[in-house]
Order: sequence, then structure tokens, then C-alpha cells
Amino acid sequence: MFLNSILGASFILLFGSAIAGFSFQNNAHPASLSQEPWVAPAWADTLKSPFHEEPLTLAQGEELFTLYCASCHGDAGYGDGAAGGALGQKPANFHDTLVKKQTDGALFWKLSNGRGNMPPFKDVFEDEQKWQLVAYIRHLGKTE
Repeated sequence: MFLNSILGASFILLFGSAIAGFSFQNNAHPASLSQEPWVAPAWADTLKSPFHEEPLTLAQGEELFTLYCASCHGDAGYGDGAAGGALGQKPANFHDTLVKKQTDGALFWKLSNGRGNMPPFKDVFEDEQKWQLVAYIRHLGKTE
């Protein structure tokens, strides 16, 4: 009986350590989960919005952003949304020079296709809505 107790305790300790180790390794160091830079295909740079940027475009883009994007990218687009922090890979900061240097077509392609924790929106939004989002993302990037 004593041997069974020792074996049982050893199993629990070993099994519990394995679970704790698994949790620690998967959740403790999200910064170590890095990805290669996200580059849109060259042809995406040729995509141009057929819609004019006007107050209504920005208002509609803001509405979509608030509903679908702010939870990860943050209300002001700094990549600091509450849901984004739990993803392991920080969402894009639209104020960052690397984002600002991308073409509108590249941003359109990325939000259409997604990658990793960024979901694809090609079947969620019409093209006009995606261009409204691109316009609003650009607007956010101009503000501080």
C-alpha cells in the first residue's frame, strides 16, 4: 500500500508538472512567437481604390473598424486592443512607419487575405467596405 501511495503521488506530481510545463511553454513567452514580415505580393501595389475619400467614406470605415478591428488593433489603431494582447503576435500599429509606407493596395490585400491571427475578410466585406477600412486606417495613421 505504501508503494502504491508513492507511485500514485509520483504520477500526480509528474503528470501535474507536465501540464504546468505545457502551459508555461505555450503561454509564458508570447513575444518569442515571431513571424516573418508580412509582405503583400507585388501586384497588390497596383490596386487602387475606385472610391473617393470623403467624410462619409471615413465615417463608414470608422464604423467597420470599431465593430471588427478595434478589439485587436485598439480604438486609435496602435495595436493595443484588449483581444490583440492575448494573441501572442501583436497586431499592426497603423501609426508605425512600416505600415504607413505600404500601398493602399497592399493593405487591401492583407485585410482581404489575413494571416495568422488576422482573419481574412474577403468573404465578410464587399470591396467598397474594404476600401473604406483602408481609408480609415490611413486616417488613423495621420493622427497622433
